Amino acid sequence: MSKRPIRQEVLSWDDVDKIVDILVPQLRSAGSFDAMILITRGGIVPGGLLAEALEIQDVLTAAVQFTSFESSTTDERRVWPKFLQFPSNDLLAGRRILTVDDVWGSGRTSTAVRSRSEAAGATAYTCVFHFNPYRSLFTKAEPDFYGAITDAHVVYPWETDRGLLGIGSFNPTPLGSPESN
Repeated sequence: MSKRPIRQEVLSWDDVDKIVDILVPQLRSAGSFDAMILITRGGIVPGGLLAEALEIQDVLTAAVQFTSFESSTTDERRVWPKFLQFPSNDLLAGRRILTVDDVWGSGRTSTAVRSRSEAAGATAYTCVFHFNPYRSLFTKAEPDFYGAITDAHVVYPWETDRGLLGIGSFNPTPLGSPESN
């Protein structure tokens, strides 16, 4: 059985700016947030952009890993996450927390972070740049805020090749050396 190829969507920084412009009014209309949790690695750049736009000072990170499952009969939603890094409960309790990631694909990571934040006593919200409802493992859960719906594999500008093509070599000469005169 062959799968059809996944469509790719490559975004520019202008595209990212438009997504931020879509999300900021949504987020402001929900009220202020006391802190933000960025899901590593995908949520670091989107979260930084949103933290700056919303003037959120407390920016935390969460690193989540899901073990691979070997049986095709295993329900992916039942695989327990391993939290490699997560804010302490005292940083979350009684606070409005915005959790940010780049994409809601299966939805497992965002829902795991939200659940753990709520267990710590936070009022937790999820936000992603792109929501892919076609891949989501959850029929009743979706991000609270998203910039766009997609069925594509999204490539963000910070994920593209950062090679030195087109840049000439540069060999700096320290100031004060005979070569710099």
